[in-house]
Amino acid sequence: MIMKRVYILALFLSFVILAGYAQTEETIDEEGKVPAYTLPALLESNAGRKITTVEQWEEIRRPELLTLFTEQVYGKSPVGEVDVSYRKLDDNHSAVEGSATRKQIEITFSKNGVRRKALLLLYLPNQIKTPVPVFFACNFQGNQTISTDPDIIVSSDNPRGCAQSRWPVSKIIDAGYGLATVYYFDFFPDRKDGHAESVLALFGIRGEQDIASDGGQALSAWAWGISRMMDYFETDRQIDASRIILMGHSRLGKAALWAGAQDSRFSIVISNCSGCGGAALSKRAFGETVGTINNAFPHWFCKNFRQYGRNEVALPVDQHELIALIAPRPVYVASAEEDLWADPKGEFLSAFYAGDVYRLYGLEGLQSDVMPVVNSPVVHRVAYHIRTGKHDVTDFDWENYIKFADKWLK
Repeated sequence: MIMKRVYILALFLSFVILAGYAQTEETIDEEGKVPAYTLPALLESNAGRKITTVEQWEEIRRPELLTLFTEQVYGKSPVGEVDVSYRKLDDNHSAVEGSATRKQIEITFSKNGVRRKALLLLYLPNQIKTPVPVFFACNFQGNQTISTDPDIIVSSDNPRGCAQSRWPVSKIIDAGYGLATVYYFDFFPDRKDGHAESVLALFGIRGEQDIASDGGQALSAWAWGISRMMDYFETDRQIDASRIILMGHSRLGKAALWAGAQDSRFSIVISNCSGCGGAALSKRAFGETVGTINNAFPHWFCKNFRQYGRNEVALPVDQHELIALIAPRPVYVASAEEDLWADPKGEFLSAFYAGDVYRLYGLEGLQSDVMPVVNSPVVHRVAYHIRTGKHDVTDFDWENYIKFADKWLK
């Protein structure tokens, strides 16, 4: 119960901070109030060279953008070898009414006398005997919250099954995919003083004072952890590690995009309502802004990102360039009609403008800068939908993510 109370208190304090900041910065929630802005040139190098070929993109512009996002937005990821061990805690072949195998793997990271553990939960379809493709997404409240399955090992104080509406396990299994998840607190507890308990402590970081201005914090740690789960997938012969679909919602959508941009092993990347610092264009300053997010969650991004609060015009990158870093792999961006805080139009425009890089590869991006009607997905190598409803993950989202995976992986 103590952990749960701490988490609730942290969320409450975040909202208090956010409310205080809102008094000094007007929230834009009408399209007519969006300031005039100019996006950074996606296909132009820092030296002004036009990028016209895949080779120039991969050798010149892509590395430049990765460096800019690292130094100015997300921060440098932990660097250095870490000892890793895997221990299978569960291997039940009769899960989900006999349709799936449930595996639970304890992963231990060790370095400099520090140990951190992550608990990976896996459901794999029994009807497929060959290595299976897997949807992987971090969860917000603990592994046991995604299902009422009584044998899921508890990884938080939250009630069993309380988040099951976001995790249609049977639907995913019936479609021929596995599902993998891990509690995001295993990599960085989501509070501003979470450094000492996070995986960053493996690298000698005990607090924000130990981090340089371009050093990574929570988002960097979450992305690092996501890639370490991919390391495990590559060792499991029941999993097709060449077909791992990385999905993230909200702040974990930000982490998924950043992890997917850095780690090309993920075959598809999906952003669900990821908003500011995720899929939404920062320079639109619509809904949650750079200033608002850094004041509410100072432990997410690198310290350098704070200088762009109410100064988005100076930001040298924007989020269409983050999505473009995933090319040529398929990417899906999704929004919700009532989720104005995440700026659905800004998310859509990011996906649209990223298409310039996909076209270098001879692939189709979104064909129009006019948003599609609600509940009508537009699906090319870059896909987008806006659905009815609020900031959440729904069956509609999952049904379309499964169709998207079918299109590109089957």
